[in-house]
Amino acid sequence: MPPEPSTSYAAAIAPALLDPTRAVPTVVIGPNGKATEKRFGVYRNNVTVSLIEALAAIYAAVLRITGNDFFRAMARFYIRSSPPRSPLLFEYGRDFPAFIKRYEYAQSLPWLADVARVERAWLDAYHAADAVPLAPHALARIAPERLASLVFAAHPATRLVRSPYSAVTIFAANRSAEPVGRIDASTPEDALITRPDVEVVVRQLPPGGAIFISCLMAGCPLGEAAAMALKQAPTFDIAANIAGLIEAGAFTSIAPATFGDGR
Repeated sequence: MPPEPSTSYAAAIAPALLDPTRAVPTVVIGPNGKATEKRFGVYRNNVTVSLIEALAAIYAAVLRITGNDFFRAMARFYIRSSPPRSPLLFEYGRDFPAFIKRYEYAQSLPWLADVARVERAWLDAYHAADAVPLAPHALARIAPERLASLVFAAHPATRLVRSPYSAVTIFAANRSAEPVGRIDASTPEDALITRPDVEVVVRQLPPGGAIFISCLMAGCPLGEAAAMALKQAPTFDIAANIAGLIEAGAFTSIAPATFGDGR
């Protein structure tokens, strides 16, 4: 007789659900002990379709770029290699961008994986914890000589995606219903994803902006982050960029640096 519905039962049927080449598991028995091939086939197809639809909802720009048939074929290969590990569908597909990068038939679109990374970051920002962003006037109360030692705390929704391709432009062009013109994909672009209120916003960072915010998010003092940005981009405007990051809701608080960590 089949085992009770449990983790062991799920483990027995899960591999066959996502791989049509596998036989129906012996633990699956139909009414009156009859064969279950057709019933299980319908259930298997429904599971696969629901996972494809979940991926299509998350990676809408990738779907529009590749077209429905290409996307669904690619998604089927992904689903067989990466079964769900969470009951929450929005958690599924976290490593889909990495799969796209190595997917044989997507090699002619080398920037596609980075567009998918931006989309994944968008979803993660959407579901991140709520927090009150840093007030625009927060730095006005700080004495100028103390600014360089300030440490910023990132908002839970803040994400950074760096790309050697025009991933932000391609993402933005394909997340709307408007016609997409020709895009030069060879220009490197870095994306800042934030959720200052209830709406997720994707911004393209200027040269030096990505290293600046990544240093701040890692806990570097403002002066150290600014020095790193200026080293990469000598024309980097520190005041304009920090004001832009605060306006974007990228941080929640500031505090003087403490060097008890040995730095």
